[in-house]
This record gives sequence, structure tokens and C-alpha cells, in this order.
Amino acid sequence: MNLEAFFGQFPVLRSDELILKKIEDVHVDGVFEIYSNDKVFEYCGILPKHNKNTVSNMIGHFARDFHKRSKIKWGVFANAEPERLLGIIEAFDFNQKVNMVTIGYFLDEAHWGKGIASAAVKILLHFLFVDVKVNRIQAEVMPRNDSSKKVLVKNGFLKEGTLRQASLWAGKGIVDLDIYSILKEDYLATTI
Repeated sequence: MNLEAFFGQFPVLRSDELILKKIEDVHVDGVFEIYSNDKVFEYCGILPKHNKNTVSNMIGHFARDFHKRSKIKWGVFANAEPERLLGIIEAFDFNQKVNMVTIGYFLDEAHWGKGIASAAVKILLHFLFVDVKVNRIQAEVMPRNDSSKKVLVKNGFLKEGTLRQASLWAGKGIVDLDIYSILKEDYLATTI
């Protein structure tokens, strides 16, 4: 795993439609729009934040986590509107022993159902497999989160099973999680 590709300099990732880039203080309204919506976090282990100052402080935490090399959060932006935050996608739990990383993502509700999450995951997969040289990418999804499962399946992830009562998620208690993964060999087989 090439962690310098992650943490040497904040990676900006692009496609024809989207840019994944650092979330800055100027994006506080967009971050608040996402984090203050209870529906966005219905199936996440994150509690919504209804205080803009709390959300503003979180942006500083995103930078701190990056500098500590523990997590990276990208803002998802459209090329057509490069300062309008559509969502957030992240990579965390870097396991160098098995060359694995976990991803997560969430969008502003106004952008649900438009293929944006699928497109952002596609960009991230390319970066992780090609530049970072990860072997396994996984995602944990609450069993009722069908929309997130569709994003993963569309990008070649396979459901490996359900982890029963395996995790304590904020605001949800102890939850079951469906585990999805994609291996580098799977990815390369579909992109060649």
C-alpha cells in the first residue's frame, strides 16, 4: 500500500463529471446541509449535527485526521459547479498487513438517485487500486440500506455476508452490518 499517494499531499481526484477534493472552511454551508439532515444518517453510525459551529469544527477534524494519516474525507463536487458540495466520500481503517481499506460515502439528500455516489465510488476505486495499490476495499452497510448496496454492486463489490450484532454505531446501538468487498483482481478483470 502506497500511503504517500494518500497522505503525501491531499489527492484531488477527477472524472469528466466530478471532482473529489479537500473540504475547506468555505464549504461549511454544504457540510452543514449534509450533516444536519437526519435522513442522510438514517443508516450510518454518525449522529446528525444540528449546530453550524459543531460542523465548522468538524472541517478542522477532517484536516487533523488527514495529517494524522488515519482517515481521508473528500468533498464530492460537480465539475460544472466546483464549489457546491454534493456529498462526502471517505477512506479509513488502513490495514497495511492485508493491504485493505474501508470506504464510506453520503450525499446531500437533494442529490440522491442521480448516480453521483456511484460515480464518486468509481473514481475512488481507480485511485485506491491503481495509485495506492490497495488489494482489498470494503464497505459496511446496514442491511436495510438498499441504495448504498446498489452503489456498491454497480461498482463490482460482492456481498460477503452479514456481521450479526457486530458493531456499536452512534445513535443506533448494536447493529448488524452487511459486508461488501472488491479485490484488485476483480476490479482489473472488469476494467480491462
